[in-house]
Amino acid sequence: MTSAWFDQDASNGAAHRFCVAPMLDWTDRHCRYFHRQLSRRARLYTEMVTTAAILHGRRDQLLAYDPHEQPLALQLGGADRKELAACARIGADMGFSEINLNVGCPSDRVQRGRFGACLMLEPETVAAAVKAMSDAVTIPVTVKSRIGVDDQDSYEALAAFIGKVHDAGCRTFIVHARKAWLKGLSPRQNREIPPLRYDMVAKLKRDFESIEIVLNGGIQSMQECREHLRTFDGVMIGRAAYHQPYLLSRVDGELFGDLDPQRSRVDVVNAMLPYIERQISMGQKLHGITRHMLGLFHGEPGGKVWRRRLGEMVQSPGTGAAEVLAALELQQGFQARQPDVSLEL
Repeated sequence: MTSAWFDQDASNGAAHRFCVAPMLDWTDRHCRYFHRQLSRRARLYTEMVTTAAILHGRRDQLLAYDPHEQPLALQLGGADRKELAACARIGADMGFSEINLNVGCPSDRVQRGRFGACLMLEPETVAAAVKAMSDAVTIPVTVKSRIGVDDQDSYEALAAFIGKVHDAGCRTFIVHARKAWLKGLSPRQNREIPPLRYDMVAKLKRDFESIEIVLNGGIQSMQECREHLRTFDGVMIGRAAYHQPYLLSRVDGELFGDLDPQRSRVDVVNAMLPYIERQISMGQKLHGITRHMLGLFHGEPGGKVWRRRLGEMVQSPGTGAAEVLAALELQQGFQARQPDVSLEL
């Protein structure tokens, strides 16, 4: 890994023009470090961390990150304004670039804790929390929400929620363009079954011109990103970034106008090797890192070879960067044996 990759000021330009969504059990520190090898500019987010976990758990482990992951936002889950303010201060002191409040997760566990999407029914609570956090830190405090919950799904209700929270100090809203059903649908179903309503989020942007609106939900390609950026200040993608991570390699050039050539997949793997060695030397499991890299060769010759080899390594004790390099060599060897279609046309 060349240090020059991280030398540029990644904060230049629109802060939220392109974001990778916080995804529970997915966007951990290894995932984020890997994604940073693909894009300098993308804004990355932690998994949602509850205030209770930070205040009463091993915050040094929960909030650990590599400086190269910046710009990096900390997403919080909670409802108590004092606890949220305390956690915001902790996050700011630890160097996070942004504090994001989760007001969109519909899982039963989150609802039992009275936070996540159910807070859209309590705009006063959210506004008080945003005010307390904004008073506690100098970094941006943002909110990630849905367009509504259950039968409270009118545009008027959404606009009233946004207006109240904006008045409390929030200048950036990341809006998942689906409502959430708090009962009857799993979190996965809530990502797929409620229809996407980009029109409602676009109306928000028209009615609240001074607010930064980032669109989330259903975005799968760079072409879709470019189209949505005609309307919105930013876009956030989730599963597409995880399952097809090489998509991120196009972000800096196509969405930010950077002139540096995008990294090849081989360059990305080689950049990860020193990190893998460091993490393993500190007791981390190889699979905890490589599980995020399985989709790197998605759609490429040898992609299945790469996935299979990395999967097999989980069963082998004492594996490390050398085994990842061996998997790369297998993939490259398979790719080299494929016929050159360009010569046949």
